Amino acid sequence: MKFRYTLILIICCILATSCADQQNNDFKITGNQVGKLSKESLARDIELIFEKDSVVQDTVKLNFGNGASKIKIYEKGGALLLTLTPNNDSIATIQNVLVNDERFETDKGISKMSTFKEIRENYSIKKIITSLNNVVVLLKDNDLYFTIDKKELPESLRYNANNNIEEVQIPDNAKVKYMMIGWD
Repeated sequence: MKFRYTLILIICCILATSCADQQNNDFKITGNQVGKLSKESLARDIELIFEKDSVVQDTVKLNFGNGASKIKIYEKGGALLLTLTPNNDSIATIQNVLVNDERFETDKGISKMSTFKEIRENYSIKKIITSLNNVVVLLKDNDLYFTIDKKELPESLRYNANNNIEEVQIPDNAKVKYMMIGWD
C-alpha cells in the first residue's frame, strides 16, 4: 500500500515538472526562438504554432494577396503576447517580433521589464541608434534589440535627434519601451 502511494507521488512529480518546463519554454527567448516561434517558422503556419492562442491578421491585406502586414498573437485570456511582422518572400517567414508580454525572457533573465543596467550587465552592446523620440540599443552577436524612450534620458539629450548618444549617457534605471527580435 505504501509502495503504491510512493509510486503515485513520483508520477505526479514528474508530470508537474514536465508541465512547468513546457510553460517556461512558452515564454523563453533564445537566439533562434521566441516561445513557440522559431526563426524558421513560416508565416502561413502561425495559426498552427499558436493554436491555443488567438491569432489576428490584417484581413484586407490577406484578401488582396499581399500577406499580413502585422500578425498579433493574443493569449486566450485576452493579453497581447507578440506582434509579428512577416517578410515579403515568396515563402514568408517572420522577420520581426515585438515582445508585448513581460513573461517572455532570455536565458539571462532579461525581459520587457528590465532596465538598461540589466541589459548592459548581461550583454555586450554593439551600437546605439538615436531617433527623434527613442534610442535603439543593438546587441553584439544577438538578434535581440531594445528601444528606450528619450523621456528616460537626461533632459539635455532628449530634444536633439542628431545627438549621438553613448552607452554611458543612458541612466542605469532607464526602462525598456520595446523589446524586439529581428531575424534576417
